[in-house]
Amino acid sequence: MLTQPAAQPNEQLLIRSRSVVSRLVGGETLVVPVRGKVGDLASIYSFNGTGSLIWQLLETPISLADLILAVEHEYAVGEEQARKDVMKFVEDMFAVGLVQVSQNVAVVAAASNQAMWEANASR
Repeated sequence: MLTQPAAQPNEQLLIRSRSVVSRLVGGETLVVPVRGKVGDLASIYSFNGTGSLIWQLLETPISLADLILAVEHEYAVGEEQARKDVMKFVEDMFAVGLVQVSQNVAVVAAASNQAMWEANASR
């Protein structure tokens, strides 16, 4: 079974923006920003498998290090490639407001992420 390291106390935790809706359609994740209680259909984002994994993990607060580790294990890639892919995705999502820094307490988030990690590892 895979194990997930707990987030470091001083490490920022990331989470999805709460002003979006997302659905898995045909193996891809579609994300639509919501502005003024209406979906912004001019700004629909589509994620491939790697992006979909990261997006799923961002449902609860998670550290960048834990996202990188999850991509490493899921796709059997080296740490350098996983870091490059995750950093690019997160930077792009920050730029368009789909990802933000969580305001939640790290201890609660680490426990929540551990449960999700174990559920994904048992698939």
